[in-house]
Amino acid sequence: MSIEDSIIEDGSGREPLVPKAVVSRLSLYLRELQHLSRSEQKTISSSKLGRALGFTAAQVRKDFAYFGQFGYPGIGYRCDELIEQIKKILGTNKTWPVVLVGCGNMGQALLGYRGFAKQGFDVVAVVDVDKGVLGKTYQGLVVDHIDLLPEIVKRHSLRVAILAVPATAAADAADQILKSGITGILNFAPVTLNVPKNVSLIEVDLAMELEQLAFSVFQKNQGQ
Repeated sequence: MSIEDSIIEDGSGREPLVPKAVVSRLSLYLRELQHLSRSEQKTISSSKLGRALGFTAAQVRKDFAYFGQFGYPGIGYRCDELIEQIKKILGTNKTWPVVLVGCGNMGQALLGYRGFAKQGFDVVAVVDVDKGVLGKTYQGLVVDHIDLLPEIVKRHSLRVAILAVPATAAADAADQILKSGITGILNFAPVTLNVPKNVSLIEVDLAMELEQLAFSVFQKNQGQ
C-alpha cells in the first residue's frame, strides 16, 4: 500500500475494503508514535493514542482492526513495533525514489524539506523546462530537462513524482509524467488534474488549506 490510494481493493471494482479516511489516520498515528518513540515511551493504550489526536479509543482500535491485531492485553501497543507495522502497511518500510518536476520557488523549497527523507522518500532527480534553472545544482541535484524524464524514470525505477509547476504548465507536465510511466503524483500546482484510474493522485492546494483555516477561525469568532 502506498500514497493517496493506499487502500486495499479486492479487484472487483467495488468500494475499497479500507476507506481512505482510515489510511489518512494511519499517517497521523505514525507521526504520533514516532514522537513517542523519540521520547523513549515504550507503550501506549488506544485511549491515550486517540486522545492525543482527537479520536476515540474505539476509532483507533477499529482502524487497526482492518489490518490485524497489534495490541497486547494489559500493555496496549508497543510503540516501535506498531511503527514498523504501520510503515509496512503504508509501504514506507522501504525507501521510495522520487522525481521533482519543477524547480521554481516551490520546487526549491520542497527540495530543502527534510521530512521526505525521514519518512522514506528520496528525491533523486529534478526536471524542468526553464533555461534559468536547467543545468544548475540544487541540494546536490542537477536540474535536467523534462524531456529526459522517461530515461530518468527507467534509470531509478521511479513510480512517484512531485509536481511543483505553475498552474498554466501543470497539465502539460502531468502528461509528460504519465507518459514516462509514473503512477503516483503529488501535485502542488494550484489546479485540478485529470489522470487515469490506474494513477494515484494527491493534490495539495496550500491556498485552499488556508481558506479552510480562515473559515474555521471565522466561525469560532462568530460564536464569541
